[in-house]
Amino acid sequence: MNIVEKILARASGKSQVAPGDVIFAKVDKVMVHDVSGPGVLKVFDKLKNKGVDVSKLWDPSKVWVAEDHFVPSAEKVSAENIVKLSNFTKNYGIEKHFKYGMGQYGICHTLSHEEAMVMPGDVYVGGDSHTNTTGALGAFACGLGHTDIAYVLLNGQIWFKVPETDYFKLNGKLPDHVMAKDLILKIIGDIGTDGGNYRTMQFGGSGIDEMSVESRLTLCNMTTEAGAKNGIVEADQKVVDYLSSRGATNAQVFKGDDDAQYANVYEYEASEMEPLVAKPFSPENVAVVREAPSVELDKSYIGSCTGAKYEDLEAAAKILKGKTVKIRTEILPASISIYKRAMENGLLTIFLDAGVTVGPPTCGACCGAHMGVLAKNEICISTTNRNFPGRMGHVESETYLSSPMVAAASAVTGKITDPRDLQ
Repeated sequence: MNIVEKILARASGKSQVAPGDVIFAKVDKVMVHDVSGPGVLKVFDKLKNKGVDVSKLWDPSKVWVAEDHFVPSAEKVSAENIVKLSNFTKNYGIEKHFKYGMGQYGICHTLSHEEAMVMPGDVYVGGDSHTNTTGALGAFACGLGHTDIAYVLLNGQIWFKVPETDYFKLNGKLPDHVMAKDLILKIIGDIGTDGGNYRTMQFGGSGIDEMSVESRLTLCNMTTEAGAKNGIVEADQKVVDYLSSRGATNAQVFKGDDDAQYANVYEYEASEMEPLVAKPFSPENVAVVREAPSVELDKSYIGSCTGAKYEDLEAAAKILKGKTVKIRTEILPASISIYKRAMENGLLTIFLDAGVTVGPPTCGACCGAHMGVLAKNEICISTTNRNFPGRMGHVESETYLSSPMVAAASAVTGKITDPRDLQ
């Protein structure tokens, strides 16, 4: 069995599972946030009206709650949702509540690893499609809808069809000007936004071994944009050390069998990789940066669960140091801990001196909610994960997806720019 099949076999109490098997798996951790949480509570209300007991969760210690999409509150409805979520945690005895302004606040898919909420080998589900991100820790991590999350909260298990697994092998270390975002854009450009439909996308090879945990998180994050059920990287010593540094000293390494089977194997040479962008209006509409349209940009956005981890900010700072941005540029660290580290190490000073606006951790602009949305006809280069019509604001705006290095270089020139070409 491969790593996902082993995890699902353990969780379902079976010695063996295979692609296509339908199983009931015990869940190790579950997450809701300020968008999915209120939706789950509506399901609870419907169940209660049908006589279902919703007074207790299966295990409050395995549930955690984040406030990240509409915070700081964008308007009255989002403010009311925060109150509903706060009351939910109090009423059900949920201790892990990452509330805005409490010093641990951040994007849910950043907190999951920053706060060591998920361990290798876990079955982890969340009320958000980018829950796939946390598969970089060697967990089976996927997003579920409101009804399924409600079922998990009450019963501690959920059914899955064991997915087929596609294996993406990277040979060699990525060049200095290429980031994990470029690799995942290349992959999505090759297989399309439906190429991973209900499949596991597993990453491996010497190039993945070389990658930091944060880079692996970027890869798994955007398996969602390929339609995948989940993304995963087998845990190694880097993951164990990463989690240990965050207080989780019980992490173990789980590996697939040497003779594990994969539906497809895709192989990439790191030395051949170049900086890429995904042009409007799809993550699969990929082009080499040096061949991208020479459009006049209105904005550069460096943020989100995809592109605002500490190493993302560090990469942007290397580009922006001593320079001045030509267009409106916003950088929002993915969590308070990253924000503080960037402040302590001088990154925020570099950003501010370059003319960048630095904001608090939030999903706001990425999902077109607030704090940086686009107006009609505006063109943005962004480190986020989606560029569908209206994703970051007005339906007639345009978003180009890129790595933090490309977004920073483009902020300096006002046009889509390869960081190697920045004078």
